[in-house]
Amino acid sequence: MFRWLITSIAVTVAAKIVPGIRYDGPGWLFLAALLLGFLNAFVRPVLLILSAPLILLTLGFFILVINGLLLLWVPTFVPGFHVDSFGSAFWGAIVVGIISWLLSAFFRGTDGRVHVLTHHTQIKPVQGRVIDRDET
Repeated sequence: MFRWLITSIAVTVAAKIVPGIRYDGPGWLFLAALLLGFLNAFVRPVLLILSAPLILLTLGFFILVINGLLLLWVPTFVPGFHVDSFGSAFWGAIVVGIISWLLSAFFRGTDGRVHVLTHHTQIKPVQGRVIDRDET
């Protein structure tokens, strides 16, 4: 549930920071964020598999190009969301990725509570023999 909100916030930040990315209203922003989330969930994995040799050859840099192309594709379907050039889409995709990664670090559970990634809710007991360093 929070994924579309995180993407919306990330796209809003990208629109404020990156010149050439803008939206006409909050409704268009949310629609663009939903579409970008859909593209990232269903189209991006296919593109990553098809371009795997190129991704390996460029040491992963081509993933940024794919992310930029997906962001550049969003205004085709959302008329109130605008991306002027591939350069704007490329830098916007980097900003969206960083902001989404940072915000996703705080929303982990389905219970709606904020969780830090390093928080463990349960410590699992160790199975087997534990060797103490002083015994060796």
